[in-house]
Amino acid sequence: MYVLDTNVLIHDPNALLNFEEHDVIIPMTVLEELDGLKTGKQSVAADCRQAIRTIDRLLGDASPGDIEKGVPIVRAKMAEPLGTLSILMSTEHTGSHSLPEHLNDNKIINTLAALQERHKSRDIILVSKDINMRLKARGFGVEAQDYQNDQLVDDIDLLPKGYIEFPNSFWDTIAKVETVQREGVTEHILKREGELAKLNINEFVLDEQGFIGRAVDITDTHVVIRDLHQHDLMNEEVWGLVPRDIYQAMALHLLLDPDIHLVNLTGSAGSGKTILALAACIEMTVASKLYKRIIATRSTQGLDEDIGFLPGTEAEKMEPWLGAIVDNLEALHEDDENMTASVDYILSKVPLHFKSMNYIRGRSFQHSLIIIDESQNLTPHQIKTIITRAGNGSKVICLGNLAQIDTPYLSALSSGLTYMTERFKSFSHGGHIHLQGVPRSILAEFAEANL
Repeated sequence: MYVLDTNVLIHDPNALLNFEEHDVIIPMTVLEELDGLKTGKQSVAADCRQAIRTIDRLLGDASPGDIEKGVPIVRAKMAEPLGTLSILMSTEHTGSHSLPEHLNDNKIINTLAALQERHKSRDIILVSKDINMRLKARGFGVEAQDYQNDQLVDDIDLLPKGYIEFPNSFWDTIAKVETVQREGVTEHILKREGELAKLNINEFVLDEQGFIGRAVDITDTHVVIRDLHQHDLMNEEVWGLVPRDIYQAMALHLLLDPDIHLVNLTGSAGSGKTILALAACIEMTVASKLYKRIIATRSTQGLDEDIGFLPGTEAEKMEPWLGAIVDNLEALHEDDENMTASVDYILSKVPLHFKSMNYIRGRSFQHSLIIIDESQNLTPHQIKTIITRAGNGSKVICLGNLAQIDTPYLSALSSGLTYMTERFKSFSHGGHIHLQGVPRSILAEFAEANL
């Protein structure tokens, strides 16, 4: 029997469907907490409402007796029901000791202990995203686990970086190659073996001799690598910005490619994620006019709540959160005669909209560039909500640093950014680059390494 905590249903409102043949139990205290959080415009409230609707749909017209016993979970119309869902009333724990009931967490743990006494032959497991709740439960003699259904990797180092680096020459590792030239493009057809077996679509190979190529087609047996010229990549100028290293050059290459609809940039603070995305977006809206507007959003804990209390229009309310964008615009124009005038001119010229997460739900953005900043703080469910807003001719750019997660119930393994990176690695119109180093300043680099 799996007993779900409130934070699991907020993290993934469809979590109930992911326990296969097992029995899922929702304590009454959890329903009360969902009820208390369901009102308002915050993203938490929307997730609560969706979780409540899922519970209601699964229970359907079941009688109170059936709900107590467990209602079979039907996932699709023709599919056989697997597992059951039941609501657990708070019951008195008859053991020699119990936790004080002034906290909801304690009520749930006491209820589980009572349930365990009634079903001694069954495994009863509390599923919670709250580490302290799990520790308290285990200390009280109740088994507890994290919700792991959307944790696709066991170790963050297993995530793809977006490139494979070869010491010395890449060609030393290749026995046979077939090279094709057409329309000014050189492509190498190689056997998919050794290191190349790990390569995903739109990932790069680079070596110390200066060769760089991108995997443009992958089959079970072969990989097609398009030859890119390192000199051209390193000298690609975008809105006055030139890449500082080969990793930034690869990121710009993906950002500027109209056939890539999702670009995912990760890296430590100061590795250039925001400035690269912003320069590429301004270039593609103002200069080449491939897209009509730039929509920037970010996951910030206070953003949902604070926007209502700040004075002014939506644009003025979003100004404090626009700081990172404006800082990077200033950096792009620091050599201009009048930097402030340049930045004001860009902000008036560029159709740049800064949107709160809550106002994105239900919208559809056509021919837009959607920048999701601080995406490491999003759950997999929230990432899906935003990416599915991308309409015809739109491009999504996710920026994040898995070392800077500020949300209490997320870790690097359960972050939506990790989930998306792993899920989209075989998507032919998606690309991912993990940026290296801290080119922000010598001071920032030293702080990153030593503090």
